[in-house]
Formats: sequence, structure tokens, C-alpha cells
Amino acid sequence: MDALWDFIVGRRRQLAIDSYLHVSAVVQCVIIATVIGVAVGILVYRSPAGSAVATALASTVLTIPSFALLGVLIPIMGLGVKPTVTALVLYSLLPIIRNTVVGLAAVDPAVADAARGIGMSRTLVLRRIEIPLAWPSILTGMRISTQMAMGILAIAAYAKGPGLGNLLFSGLARVGSPTALPQALTGTVLIVLLALILDGIYVLIGKLTTSRGIRE
Repeated sequence: MDALWDFIVGRRRQLAIDSYLHVSAVVQCVIIATVIGVAVGILVYRSPAGSAVATALASTVLTIPSFALLGVLIPIMGLGVKPTVTALVLYSLLPIIRNTVVGLAAVDPAVADAARGIGMSRTLVLRRIEIPLAWPSILTGMRISTQMAMGILAIAAYAKGPGLGNLLFSGLARVGSPTALPQALTGTVLIVLLALILDGIYVLIGKLTTSRGIRE
């Protein structure tokens, strides 16, 4: 424990930077995936065949091991941010697409029909009625994607991606040295703590952005 504490104190500035980069990369990638996933969900949710195809394609990505996907992307994009962002966005799509489709499909058609009956356009109904009602489901998809991305980003250190994964890989590469265990343990604990903090933020966002009637 003394070695672990000494390592944290001695590297606290770098740990703070790596933690910030880790969270920043995950949040940005999930936002990109949300824009893409919600757009796809809006396009296909009225079509059972389209929904099945979109979900199946996104599911296919999750069957590819992280190392294998990065191994394919590195020769095309090189090392660093590009393959890391691409991999995180691809892995984050499925929960968001699926939850968007489920959330929009669950909206009572009578509500949408009533809105169109008072003169609201299809786009206006989608923006003011259907998306707000589907928002809790979409947010749940974002939460799941964020938790997945937190762990996958650690593996993306293989592609020289940003974040705490570099600490883990460095510790594993130095097995047997005095700093190996503190490095690996510190990286692991920080990723878990940051994931819990982000999940708590999502809960708060849900409470602030979802009307009481929908929550109940």
C-alpha cells in the first residue's frame, strides 16, 4: 500500500491529465455515437425490417474483439486518436440505436395522431412529442455505451490512444518491477471510479431533463 500511495502522490499531475483525457475521449465519442445512433433510429424505427438491419449491423461490431478491430484500423488510420475514436464510436452505436428504436416505437400512436390533428407537422411531432418521450430510453443507451467505452478505451492504448490505458499497459510491460503493480492497480481503480462518476452524472441529467410525468 505504501508503494501504491507513493506512486499516486508522485504521479498525481500526470494521473489527473490522463484521467481528464480518458473522460474527455469517452464523452466526445459517445456524443458522436449519439448523433449517429439517434439519426439512424429515427430513420428506421417505423420499419421492422430497417430496425432489424440497423441493429444487426451495429451488433456485428460488438462481435469483433477490440484488439482485432484496432488491428484493422491501425494500418488504415495509423496510431493515435483516429483509430481510437473510430473504434469507440463503432462500439457505442448498438445500445444507442437499439434504445432509440425501442423508445420511439413505444410512443403511443394516439398521442402523435392527436398532435398531427391540431396541425403539427411530422417533424414537429418528432421533435416535440416523440423524442422527448423516448429520451429516457435514449439516455439509458448512452449510459450503457459510456460504461462500455470506458473499458474499451483502456485497451485502445494498444493504438497509442489517450487516457489511462497507457498506465495499464506500462504496468503490465514492467511485471516484476517495483512500479508494475502500482501502475496497473492505479489505472484500473481510476477507470472504475471515473465510470461510476459518469454514471452518476447521467442519473442527474436524467432527472433534470425528464419531466416528472414521464419518470413516473
